[in-house]
Amino acid sequence: MIIVQTKWLGRAQRIQAIAQAGLAFSKDVYDRERYEELMKLSVEMMADYSQTEMEVITDLWKGEKGYPTPKADVRGAVFRENQVLLVREKHDELWSLPGGFCEIGLSPAENVIKEIKEESGYDTEPSRLLAVLDSHKHPHPPQPYHFYKIFIECSILDGQGEIGIETNHAAFFPEDRLPPLSLKRNTPSQLGMVFDFMRHPERATIFD
Repeated sequence: MIIVQTKWLGRAQRIQAIAQAGLAFSKDVYDRERYEELMKLSVEMMADYSQTEMEVITDLWKGEKGYPTPKADVRGAVFRENQVLLVREKHDELWSLPGGFCEIGLSPAENVIKEIKEESGYDTEPSRLLAVLDSHKHPHPPQPYHFYKIFIECSILDGQGEIGIETNHAAFFPEDRLPPLSLKRNTPSQLGMVFDFMRHPERATIFD
């Protein structure tokens, strides 16, 4: 069932992307009407398979203009004594590597430094790119957006564990005692991947 849902999710996102691009570049009034209809169909499909209200999806996509591209999500892998730093999100009480959407005007490295500081209180320095993953190729729950997920290893420079605006706890965990994870943000296999990088510093960057 998950595979079927993922296929439909990808199709809905692709229809939305075609409609968004058409509305961005087409001047013909009849073509624009067809693209508007495609946009409505994509919202209906997304609502059916992501268990999200149509109004929420409409609001999310309303601000998307121009040629559509995947969104970039950056995650910081911070290790201490063979344990990885995780933060707990306030809205669902689930855990993830610190990170979030990349912001305009900041590089991926600058974004991950900012996210780790805001969500955990630690000042860090990026040391290497671990992976760039396509969210469609991993078992994340259905979501309205298509993501490229960027994993960057970082070293602690200063600071201590603190809560942030969106988080209520930050702590280090060993691989065999991970807390309940926020699967929208990171999966168990992705956590296994970052621990494997910790054990094998010579491992090459992963991309898919």
